[in-house]
Amino acid sequence: MAMTSSITSVELNYLVFRYLQESGFTHSAFALGYEAGINKCSIDGNLVPPGALITFIQKGLQYLEMEANLSNSDADVDEDFSFLQPIDLITKDVNELRQIIKERKKNLQKDREKDKELDREHEGERGRLKEKERHEREKEREKEKERIEREKEREKERERIERDKEREKQNEHNTDREMGTVQEDKDYPKHEENGVPGGPEPMDISTTSTSQECEITCSDVTVLEGHASEVCACAWSPAGSLLASGSGDSTARIWTIADGTTRSTYQSGPLNVLVLKHVKGRTNEKSKDVTTLDWNGDGTLLATGSYDGQARIWSTNGELKSTLIKHKGPIFSLKWNKKSDYLLTGSCDKTAIVWDVKAEEWKQQFEFHQGPILDVDWRSNVSFATSSIDNMIYVCKIGETRPVKTFAGHQGEVNCVKWDPTGSLLASCSDDITAKIWSMKQEKYVHDLREHSKEIYTIRWSPTGPGTNNPNQQLVLASASFDSTVKLWDVELGRLICSLNGHSEPVYSVAFSPNGEYLASGSLDRSIHIWSLKEGRIVKTYAGKGGIFEVCWNKDGDKIAACFANNTVSVLNFRM
Repeated sequence: MAMTSSITSVELNYLVFRYLQESGFTHSAFALGYEAGINKCSIDGNLVPPGALITFIQKGLQYLEMEANLSNSDADVDEDFSFLQPIDLITKDVNELRQIIKERKKNLQKDREKDKELDREHEGERGRLKEKERHEREKEREKEKERIEREKEREKERERIERDKEREKQNEHNTDREMGTVQEDKDYPKHEENGVPGGPEPMDISTTSTSQECEITCSDVTVLEGHASEVCACAWSPAGSLLASGSGDSTARIWTIADGTTRSTYQSGPLNVLVLKHVKGRTNEKSKDVTTLDWNGDGTLLATGSYDGQARIWSTNGELKSTLIKHKGPIFSLKWNKKSDYLLTGSCDKTAIVWDVKAEEWKQQFEFHQGPILDVDWRSNVSFATSSIDNMIYVCKIGETRPVKTFAGHQGEVNCVKWDPTGSLLASCSDDITAKIWSMKQEKYVHDLREHSKEIYTIRWSPTGPGTNNPNQQLVLASASFDSTVKLWDVELGRLICSLNGHSEPVYSVAFSPNGEYLASGSLDRSIHIWSLKEGRIVKTYAGKGGIFEVCWNKDGDKIAACFANNTVSVLNFRM
């Protein structure tokens, strides 16, 4: 008896999970993975090629199509193979499909006979038409020759006029020089016309190809190898030369990066890196993915959030200081407050938790959202904002059992929330293609920023204006979108300053330099662009070997780190 192959529910769940991931439905993938226990299945994801579910379905449809076309005579398949609509293949059984093909072949035969009749009737007509067309083509060729001749004459005339003008200009120039006159301002474009933020109209700055002078040379790049899976998070220590990275390989790493510029190297040895293992022994268990990380204020402790729902606190020498367990789902976001006495975590279990770091225990759990929490951000040492896939934003305060403020207005998942440097304005961005500015003084948004054409993944405030080290510069908001653009916004007026259009794929991360003069952007197109905000153009660019999930500057503003989908972290030396 012949054996037939079948697919198990576990295998099907995994294919759907991968399809959702590859299609960019990150949150749906998380939810399915969590509920279907994808992390517990024995399938080695490395062996499953991209697009496996689509390929599988296409093969099935092709098999059904072949089966429906087969009859008692194999010759029929070669003669008139009939392609069927996918909806018919899905909704009808083989006998119904064969009936459709039979009817189609009958109609095809009738059509062929009609065509033969028409061919005979129109053969004479076609002959006459061909003769007529030949005459027309000859006429056209004659006309074209005449037109070319006239064009040549006109070109000669233009050249004569141009020569006369040049002679006149030369005479005028000589006269002006003798008289000592100087013409000012005629050949200098206005400041706004150079594409500099601050002009009256928003600018569309497109840089589809960057000059070789902008490319960061290999000698200014250090590639850090060692992770065994994609690197989805990275952060510089505020204290200096330590760089942390988090990966899908169940580890975070702390890299020691030498000060100053270094020659191009691939670093993976034990001398410059500490490996922070989130699981004992070797495993490909996805539940231990490091999803987020953050340094405390003085750079002495690193907090990591994991897909297993646990937050961990590490010392700079790689020692695990605390494991914080209470969440019932993956942690998507995690932040220290400024005093570094509390750690805030947001989870797929729809709750946010404030942890007392010194006591190594949870202080308060906030259960306001109806869906997984995607981002959290402290406003002060005791209050913070949370955002969720339920379209809502809540401002919470330690000790309060209800939100102190509710911001409703988004029509899609709220991916990111960020307080401005003074804590007076909150920016948010969403899958509804908008970013919004909110104030604690009112319920409705202050500004609704609607210039992107696809989902906005992240936002960042510039380190400028009141409450920053650059108080005399304008405060700006940057938004990065799946529409491949980065947009800069005047938050006071709620209008677009300019659109930075250098990427060709979704932009996942943006970061301002500490002095507020430059912006780094990282995209799935594998490139990092560094933009001058004064000039509104790319001044440096680097092409890696994988999509980029995060970019960040060190405190001195002379190095940029980027984490890649090809398991590496790159450190770029930046100097102008």
